[in-house]
Amino acid sequence: MTHDDFHAAYAAALRSYLETRNEEDLAVGHELGRRALHDDISMLEIVEKHSELYHRLVVELPGFDGAVALAFLLQTLAPLDVATRGFLDGTKRYEEQRARAEDLADRDEFRNAVVNSLQEGFFVADRIGAIIEANDAFTKLTGYPAHGIPYRWPHPWLVDEKAARLQQSRLAENNQVQYETPIRHRDGRLVWVAANVNRVNADGADGYVYVGTLRDITAERAFAARESAVLRLATAVSVAKSMSEVLAITLDECRLALDVHRVVAAVWPTSGAEPAIQVAGDKTPSDWRQLDEPLREIFQQARRQLPLTVQPVETPDTPGQSRGIVAVLTGSGDVALWLELRVPRRVSAEDRLLVTVLVGHLGLAIQHVRQFEAARETSLTLQHAMLAPTELPPGFAVRYEPAVPPLEIGGDWYDVLRVGDQRIGIIVGDCVGRGLSAAAVMGQLRASARALLLTGAEPARLLEELDSVAELIPDAFCTTVFLAILDTNSGEFSYSCAGHLPAVLAAPQAAPTLITDARSVPLAVNRKKPRPQASVVLPPGSTLMLYTDGLVERRDVSLDDGIAHLSATVASGQHLTVDDVADAALRELAPPGGYDDDIAIVVYRRPYAPLVIDQVVTADHLIDIRHQLASWLQSAAVPDEQVADIVLSINEACANSIEHGYRERKPGKVRIDGENDGARVHLKVTDGGSWKPASVEPGVRGRGLLLIRAVSDWLEMDCTPSGTTVDMSFNLPA
Repeated sequence: MTHDDFHAAYAAALRSYLETRNEEDLAVGHELGRRALHDDISMLEIVEKHSELYHRLVVELPGFDGAVALAFLLQTLAPLDVATRGFLDGTKRYEEQRARAEDLADRDEFRNAVVNSLQEGFFVADRIGAIIEANDAFTKLTGYPAHGIPYRWPHPWLVDEKAARLQQSRLAENNQVQYETPIRHRDGRLVWVAANVNRVNADGADGYVYVGTLRDITAERAFAARESAVLRLATAVSVAKSMSEVLAITLDECRLALDVHRVVAAVWPTSGAEPAIQVAGDKTPSDWRQLDEPLREIFQQARRQLPLTVQPVETPDTPGQSRGIVAVLTGSGDVALWLELRVPRRVSAEDRLLVTVLVGHLGLAIQHVRQFEAARETSLTLQHAMLAPTELPPGFAVRYEPAVPPLEIGGDWYDVLRVGDQRIGIIVGDCVGRGLSAAAVMGQLRASARALLLTGAEPARLLEELDSVAELIPDAFCTTVFLAILDTNSGEFSYSCAGHLPAVLAAPQAAPTLITDARSVPLAVNRKKPRPQASVVLPPGSTLMLYTDGLVERRDVSLDDGIAHLSATVASGQHLTVDDVADAALRELAPPGGYDDDIAIVVYRRPYAPLVIDQVVTADHLIDIRHQLASWLQSAAVPDEQVADIVLSINEACANSIEHGYRERKPGKVRIDGENDGARVHLKVTDGGSWKPASVEPGVRGRGLLLIRAVSDWLEMDCTPSGTTVDMSFNLPA
């Protein structure tokens, strides 16, 4: 069919459909469309002819319906549309595949350009954490270049590996984590970053990879850290009481913010002598001459700077990188501070600003500390001068422990004073209040009590006299006192207690007891009865402790529990010296923050009866000496094994005196003196002879001194032409 024939048939079919409006005539349009597709008649040509026919029919046919004509046209074009759409779809798919191929060819170059244009550090890590891809910003942020990839786990820039592993575990559960962390730049400086890491599926056998970004937040952190560090340091150093405490606080605040690992302070005295050195952060000697020469030179140059000067000090080998910061804290240039960095690095303007602000607060804190230390030294010197006995009698130990708060002095006191050949006066007292006012009252009462003790009166009478004195001293009201007289020969302990805590008595092989009799009201308090008095005999080897309430009184512990704890401590220390018992009590009962009240302690250990053997000794007498010595040791409950060692040592010393000291002479005297204080047995063997030199080849002989040295804890010999003394001691087991 020609094109003209087709258009004539189309016009006839359209007229017929307009008249009938039935489905059969509409189907004719679809058949015409199939013929047009077969005869290569285009859709455009059909539409053009339909438009011409449309204008004629509008004139020729009254009531012409254009919508009906359009429906017939669409029915005709439908076969052509299906074919065209298939062709176009094929063409589109071809173009898409071609575009995809071109895109795949340029993808890597394009992707790299996009990734490297990011301002944030970008990285890709495999499933075991190794960095397998990174952009230029990542290299700038960490200092580690892309040509070093892969960077295996743990990454070289990690500061806190434990925290990084925690984030890895979170990522396995949540598929995404966001956190802030410090990293170590390759040049040594500390950089803070905000990390955002995602776990994404990937093609291939690995299954997934980690994709993340790092954003530099060092400046933000520096500002926040500066504000926070300044606030914390200003608060902390305002209550510091020593230079070491100030330096420790400074190190804590600068360790993370600046990566400082050591702080050294040099303080020059007004006398012009060498500066005192204090260190926080390591065990460097705190002596000026033991500091490194370069550091001494840094301090000397810093003294010439203006106050509050902050100066980074570069390393000779790495210009532009500093190994520390030196600062002048006071206007007179007598205090300089060295902040040593963990690794040399560039010191930023933010770092210098932070140190400058901190130094201002540190200067004020150090001035406060120096004033406080001067006042404390003066007050403690006065306190110890008032308390310290000129010489303690044998068997005694005393302690004064100042409280933690400001001047560390108070109204507690003790006194141990000889008042006769065999009588010793003992006082422990506690004035109401703290500080200088309480110390002043204490000083007056102690001096008065000391004078009254010398009168030789009994304890009850002494307290009554002290009552009269206390009534004349302002603020002495309600002072508590435990006053006693000890007879060192008989062990009788006579006492009277004015409102004070009971003394603790621990005897060998017995439970500790409290001395609670003869109690009455504190000093200067109205009373109707005379002061009572009681006495107790202290068993040989027993330990007595008098103390003030600061040792046992706690806010969160009952007073009875505190005294019970002290009693157990004293009882468990019977094998210790009296000094060790006093130290153990202070150590065992100390609260975590230190004592908040001053403490006075008096400890007495009644020794066992001494041993004296003074006689002419021959070999036949040695067995008798061994029996006397063994009996003396066993009466003091010395263990049998140790008795054997001690007896053997004395036997050897006596045998040496017989054999060497009095050789070729008549037998002479040997004196054996023994003392046992419950913690140590001390024995001394003295003769009046002269010892011969030891043989060069003694053979099986001459082993006595070696044996004594082996079994004793201390040995000392004094050989003179007029005689020889062998001193030895043996520590008793718990």
